[in-house]
Amino acid sequence: MSKRHYIIPIFVSHRGCPHDCVFCNQKKITGHGGDATKEDVKNKIEEYMKTIPSENSVIELAFYGGSFTAIPMDQQQELLEAVQPYIEQGIINNIRISTRPDCIDNYVIVLLKKYKVQIVELGVQSMDAEVLKLSNRGHSAGDVVDAVTLLKQHGFTVGVQVMVGLPGDTMQKSIETVKKLILLKPDIARIYPALVITNTHMEQMYYAGQYKPLTLEAAVEICKKLLILFEKSNIDVIRIGLQPTEDILEGKEVVAGPLHPSMRQLVVSSMYQDMLKYMLKSVSHIKQLEIFVHPHDISDLIGQKRCNIETIKIYNKIERIIVTQASDMDIQSIMLKYGEYMRKMSIKDFCNILEI
Repeated sequence: MSKRHYIIPIFVSHRGCPHDCVFCNQKKITGHGGDATKEDVKNKIEEYMKTIPSENSVIELAFYGGSFTAIPMDQQQELLEAVQPYIEQGIINNIRISTRPDCIDNYVIVLLKKYKVQIVELGVQSMDAEVLKLSNRGHSAGDVVDAVTLLKQHGFTVGVQVMVGLPGDTMQKSIETVKKLILLKPDIARIYPALVITNTHMEQMYYAGQYKPLTLEAAVEICKKLLILFEKSNIDVIRIGLQPTEDILEGKEVVAGPLHPSMRQLVVSSMYQDMLKYMLKSVSHIKQLEIFVHPHDISDLIGQKRCNIETIKIYNKIERIIVTQASDMDIQSIMLKYGEYMRKMSIKDFCNILEI
């Protein structure tokens, strides 16, 4: 029986970050304000443990929000020490933090290892010098290389966070960013389309006509290409798109940009449509096509409002398409059947065929 993964989130807001990036209003992004204390950590753990089953569970405590390792050292220790009793008792299995690439050094490494931190995610955003400068990131691509290298040397699980559609960014720059990151061999990745948030410099740029956010369609297309690159390199993309909160609903805190509550589904669904077109590129004018898919993937395959099925029917002039859920199918794989013809392909196989 596989174990379920649970995350206990602790938000540290804008705490610790030495720069005011053009896209960032951290309190709006996390939906939380104020600074976490050791009491907050203990209370949150106790609250979550009331609902998390003790059997067959992997429990992770994650410090989200600000640049954790830029917080004063004594405050980092205070927060991490609050978790230690739960680590020692085996209640919490690991600790995850998020931070900036220029806030990792040997002193930080010693502290993180002492307090059993296992996963470190770096807010890379871009590896392009112009994009970093226009976004007021305050770090360089070289800082990313140094941070990932140091963390990997000391056995941490390393995550990289990429943001597409920032000022000065292009699809090709985003692709080059991911290609450069892949060479560093991170373990996990997140992809975020840039949004225009209230009370940010990017909001001012937007209203002044100095910045144009990506459309939803363009964001899906770029994220799809980046996901393919990561997939080809066996790097797990654990999230695509910002997690919507009550404070970040369009019309309230998001001024403009490609906000969607199911961004990953849009991206993966678009990959399925591409894969269907590839598998059916020499097929047209058939009466019936049957597609077998694991129940886990049926929504991604069909697409929102059945867009994939309707598109393929028109594109390949197919009279009828039947989608059959098959529990014995591999996840993220499909099998096509029409007449005596049968063909199976996985998204992984499809990604490996593509050249980007």
